[in-house]
Amino acid sequence: MNTQQLVSMLKQQLVQLEQDALIHDQNLAPSQRQSLKDIERFNSQLFAQQGAQLSPCITQLRKDIKQLEKQLFLKLGSNVIQLSCDRIQDRFSALRRALLTTDINLKSEQQRKASNRARYAKKQQQTIQDSGFGWIASNVMQNSHQLYAELNKHLNWAKKIEQKIQQLEANLEFCHSDDKIKLQNDILSTHRRLGKCKQATSYIEERIQLFERPRQIHPR
Repeated sequence: MNTQQLVSMLKQQLVQLEQDALIHDQNLAPSQRQSLKDIERFNSQLFAQQGAQLSPCITQLRKDIKQLEKQLFLKLGSNVIQLSCDRIQDRFSALRRALLTTDINLKSEQQRKASNRARYAKKQQQTIQDSGFGWIASNVMQNSHQLYAELNKHLNWAKKIEQKIQQLEANLEFCHSDDKIKLQNDILSTHRRLGKCKQATSYIEERIQLFERPRQIHPR
């Protein structure tokens, strides 16, 4: 095969690859482009290209073929010519392979994201359990309405407990000395209940903020 036939063959291959790449990119759904936007599809020595779209690789291949034509025109050494031909064929092969493996890459990325979500959910659940308020989360984490209802319930409890403490402290002033120790213990115990109720209230308020944050960042 002479040099003109070689260049002609490479250009024909490029035309077919360009058509395939354009069809491939046109058929990509927006969600697929988003899913693969940060994925490197090639060894960096072949193409500096990442994401779902593959047609940008055609520009690099076109430059390679023009460079080969220039080398042939200048009658550079056979080693240089062979190196350029090998690089072009390697890039052709890589692009063809990428055209066939987009679905595999998409499934792999979906599995990776699902795995990350599962790990995050497990970590969140562990955080909830470690907080001591897992019983709240299991009942009210379904939606914001349940969270607000639970918050309102705890605020009412806290108010009633505070009223009970006031009543007990008022009774303490007039009770018999023999009953003071028991009453003081009741007041201390009620204060502990109030503390736990306020901790739960703060926890629920934090969960509400976390629940509402995505809506604040991405308003509908």
